[in-house]
Amino acid sequence: MAFNITEKQGSMLHGVLLMTLFACAAFYIGGMDWVKALSLSPMVVGIILGMLYANSLRNNLPDTWVPGIVFCSKRVLRFGIILYGFRLTFQDVMAVGMTAVVADAVIVVSTILIGVGLGRLLKIDRSIALLTSCGSAICGAAAVLGVDGAIRPKPYKTAVAVATVVIFGTLAMFLYPVMYRAGILGFDDTQMGLYTGSTLHEVAHVVGASNAMSPAISNSAIIVKMIRVMMLVPVLLVLAFMVARNVAARASEASDGESAAPKAKISIPWFAILFLVVIGFNSLGLLPAAVVDGINTFDTFLLTMAMAALGAETSIDKFRKAGAKPFVLAAMLWAWLLGAGYVLASWLPGVM
Repeated sequence: MAFNITEKQGSMLHGVLLMTLFACAAFYIGGMDWVKALSLSPMVVGIILGMLYANSLRNNLPDTWVPGIVFCSKRVLRFGIILYGFRLTFQDVMAVGMTAVVADAVIVVSTILIGVGLGRLLKIDRSIALLTSCGSAICGAAAVLGVDGAIRPKPYKTAVAVATVVIFGTLAMFLYPVMYRAGILGFDDTQMGLYTGSTLHEVAHVVGASNAMSPAISNSAIIVKMIRVMMLVPVLLVLAFMVARNVAARASEASDGESAAPKAKISIPWFAILFLVVIGFNSLGLLPAAVVDGINTFDTFLLTMAMAALGAETSIDKFRKAGAKPFVLAAMLWAWLLGAGYVLASWLPGVM
């Protein structure tokens, strides 16, 4: 018995170490100048490496390593989301005022609702539609990973959603500076910062696009984006409630009119609550900036491990199974973000 436990722990350790090596490689590649120029984070590089592994070497390694890979895609992921709170403070919210809060709230809620509705019309897998919608609405891959922890879909579905938001977020990152310089939008720096922060997918995309425009735009855009990131917490709590309600409904149907089905408990995503707690702690400013920077680097490494693990569970066959519809959905949501963001950035600063 003791031998079996030790063997299982060793097998899990092999999988974890493999994902650690992938994360190290992703950090190295992510530090290359041409990768930085594309504003591709180590997390994105990590999922690409994981997918390359899934479609090449996966069948040549022991299946006993799989538990370690799953551990990274679930447990390590949640811990990484918790530590993500060290990037945020409540002072950021106060700095930009209610204009940014209202704009972000409208974008997040409308994008998720529209995405889920379009997913039904397009007959897309519900999990993929929800993951893609939340990734587009909140903060790209980080939001997809957070929702993954709440609804626990199959890994390939999460990888498909990440791929869609990364593709369209990257396209938008290059498009925004062009539109700004050409005067297509007619925005001043304040409006452009609001537009960029409330509509671009990834934090890295916001940083890349806003830095290509001006420091003034960059400062406001990043804060607006971070407020969107905070909205991941209420979204996860609502999803937890909905998942519990669906479980209860299925249990009631299974009872087929017999004795009342037991009530399903709401599985609270505690990592989301702890994420909010960490934001509160970080708002107190008790830790030196160097320590916070170190935590953020470590957190990026953990999330990169999780992304690599998700990629390692995603083969080309699973992408074929998902089809082109998730990318169509992501394109439609991108068009919505461009249009709705323009209306909000044009109107809100003048009335608030």
